[in-house]
Amino acid sequence: MISRLADDLAPRPPGLVGRVQRHWHWARTQGVGRLIEEDGLDPLARAQSALLKRRWRQAHGIERGTAVPVFLVGVQRSGTNMVVRGLEAAPEFEVHNENDRRAFDRFVLRPLPVIRGIVAASTHRFVLFKPLCDSHRVDKLLDEFKTPGAGRALWAYRSVDGRVASSLAKFGDMNLRVLRAIALGGAGDRWQAQRMSQDTLEFMRSFDYDTMSPATAAALFWWARNRLVFELGLDRRDDVALISYDALLADPESRMRDVCAFLGFGWNPSLIAHIEPRSPGGRIVEIDARVRERCTELSRRLEAARTGTGQERTC
Repeated sequence: MISRLADDLAPRPPGLVGRVQRHWHWARTQGVGRLIEEDGLDPLARAQSALLKRRWRQAHGIERGTAVPVFLVGVQRSGTNMVVRGLEAAPEFEVHNENDRRAFDRFVLRPLPVIRGIVAASTHRFVLFKPLCDSHRVDKLLDEFKTPGAGRALWAYRSVDGRVASSLAKFGDMNLRVLRAIALGGAGDRWQAQRMSQDTLEFMRSFDYDTMSPATAAALFWWARNRLVFELGLDRRDDVALISYDALLADPESRMRDVCAFLGFGWNPSLIAHIEPRSPGGRIVEIDARVRERCTELSRRLEAARTGTGQERTC
């Protein structure tokens, strides 16, 4: 057990070597086109976006120090890249994805003074960050940010089966290794373990991780992280809105118009030009029955919170 825990917590290659290894794996398993799309590596698209934003700043740029910070959070593989691509198409937005080393260090948000400095220097109306590894502290980010423009947060989620399939394709058994380490008490300093309630930890520790499947672990991780919406009281905050990836796919215009209304900027068809509408669905993944029951209950709570809080916060 000790050696297994050591393997789970062994550091991964840092810096350039780690990034190259991750990108090679993702390109090999998901295709180069998908990698370019997800990580925003298309040089032509980036140049066109930069030109559009520069022209907007010249014509409509706001006074420095008045931009509104927006945090897009949630569980990895929940459709956040689709939301980022949409908002990035709006010239009002300055966007810092999690691979932007100005704002992130190995996908973790840099200290607040650094982030405040980025926002204070911007002449865009909004500065968007995607700190998925910091989702557990989004309430503190909103409360402690202290900028003239009050911050906003979007918590994105998707169906557990969709998230599990996507996570397994990109990360393999990573959730299984991390959850085993957390359950054994040796991963308290990792972002994945932060602000977990005692109830969450007790449920996680009730499993045998030597027999658990990677799919069940990915679903259990979905449950543990998404339930923070309610444990942190985010569903009761006016500055946080839930956004469903599946609902966005089913009705892109309506759901993105809701995002526009929540953040307070104008609708533009370019926000959804990259989305091909399709009905929710997909393969039902085989996972442990107890985990499935918890995930089903949480899915209902998320949908109720998303659709029952008034149109201004329904995304």
